[in-house]
Amino acid sequence: MIWVYKYNDEFVWQPGEEILVDAENGGEIPEGYTPIQPQNGLYIAKFDPEKDEWFEAASQEYIEDLQPDYKPSEIEVLRQQHAELVFTLMMGGVI
Repeated sequence: MIWVYKYNDEFVWQPGEEILVDAENGGEIPEGYTPIQPQNGLYIAKFDPEKDEWFEAASQEYIEDLQPDYKPSEIEVLRQQHAELVFTLMMGGVI
């Protein structure tokens, strides 16, 4: 039994559509499936049937839009300011 991974007409991976195929006993892999597992870390996994491999199809802009904008909380800002003040005082008040 092997897992096979489904892709659509545009060769984009369809997560959750994996199936088990009994290849050892003559089970055939259905069209639109591949036994090659998409690697972790791909935002939009696309299959290249000529090379038998998955690649990243998402644009850099798409990937960046998914990343949350980090904004420190007020307490984090105050802690940083406190640490800088303590360091300045320890250095004799000279920056």
